[in-house]
Amino acid sequence: MRVLVTGATGFLGSSLCRALVQQGHAVRGLHRPASPLDALGDLPLELVVGDVMDPASLDRAMSGVQAVFHTAAHMGRWSNPAQATATHVLGTRYVLQAARRAGVARLIHTSSVAALGVPDPARHEAGAQLIDEGHRWNYRAELWPYGYAKHLAEQEVAQAVEEGMWAAIVNPAWVIGPGDIHRLRSSLVWYAARGRIPVSVRGGLNVVHIEDVTSGHLAAMENGRRGERYILGGENLTLTTILGLVAEAAGRRPPRWELPAEAVHGAAGVLGPLLRAFSLPVGTEILRLAGRYFYYDGHKARDLLGLQAPQSFRRAVADTLAWYRRAGEL
Repeated sequence: MRVLVTGATGFLGSSLCRALVQQGHAVRGLHRPASPLDALGDLPLELVVGDVMDPASLDRAMSGVQAVFHTAAHMGRWSNPAQATATHVLGTRYVLQAARRAGVARLIHTSSVAALGVPDPARHEAGAQLIDEGHRWNYRAELWPYGYAKHLAEQEVAQAVEEGMWAAIVNPAWVIGPGDIHRLRSSLVWYAARGRIPVSVRGGLNVVHIEDVTSGHLAAMENGRRGERYILGGENLTLTTILGLVAEAAGRRPPRWELPAEAVHGAAGVLGPLLRAFSLPVGTEILRLAGRYFYYDGHKARDLLGLQAPQSFRRAVADTLAWYRRAGEL
């Protein structure tokens, strides 16, 4: 089968390309003119230059394609939220429209657990709310532009499904693992392994291995149901546990203090830009969410897509650190 992967040079896109090639598919990768191709190595791909904001380039990329994985999205800093949101929302709309014009049989849209909104605050982990696919956006758009953009992009997919298109949505949690050459998602591990994160804060995350997210995409294409969304998650862990396990694996001292969420909220306006300046994947909008437990229920994907239990966070950290060491970054 001929498969198109948008965002082919990214962390997830390149992993998908590798897995699809291993399965024997003819893979076409869409990338922007300035995108570095390092993550793709010497994979036997058909590379197409284009942009999700350029419908004409999408028409060329989708010619003769049977399936599409739409992973392209604006990552990194959101210095211009309106423009970044447009790449998510309009870019997704243009991809869906081009896929319909090309007669694509199936499309998997890569969203995020961020599109599901935020959990209720909990003073302790024991009271954390476990979010599933039925959760709906429930937060102020201006306070978390990234999450809101992901939510709006999902609405584009839902509209296309209503109009007769076969599409499904996958919602990965926080993805780490080898191959994150842009150090966007795995930078938290990189900084913790170098002893650059001296404090923690109350709250938690769901962290998942890139291999499990890749497998989830392939399973959604094969076994997914039209119009459904599937959370691709790993382990639910407190941030303090996450940083402690990374420090242990790297032979570093774990953070000594856990800050109260209220203190982080009050300093978010100052700390956010500072952390962004050091390339940490934490900005003002994330600091305002400190104290919440972003815990997710991944049973639907495992039960309906036939996925195995996710790999442990320890394994994900070990694989990530090994890759950084091979790349000479640790």
